Amino acid sequence: MPDFSLTIMGNDWIVIAFVALVMFLGTKRMPEASRKLGKIVGEFNKTKNSVQNEMKKATEGFSIPVQGPVTTERQKLEVMAKTLGIDYANKTDDDLRNQISSKLGTQNTGKGSEQSAK
Repeated sequence: MPDFSLTIMGNDWIVIAFVALVMFLGTKRMPEASRKLGKIVGEFNKTKNSVQNEMKKATEGFSIPVQGPVTTERQKLEVMAKTLGIDYANKTDDDLRNQISSKLGTQNTGKGSEQSAK
């Protein structure tokens, strides 16, 4: 059975939209509409650039290194310890959990808490 579906790709949509606009607005109002559209796009770009510049100014003093995602519990603990200024070398996971908890001032709710409950 033949497939009679309409397959329009890429730039063909631009041509169809342009023809529809000309038919809808007519040739007399088309220049005015395109000027208004140009002003709208220009204002949008100006506003977008000013917001981006303000965001850059606001985040200028911060330097937060972004690393890839952590995959293991140990990596999570090391990243947290490093952020809090805790030396994580030669320490067990439970030791790190306890030090992180005490530094944050929260109760230890990690895997090591089962041992402290016994």
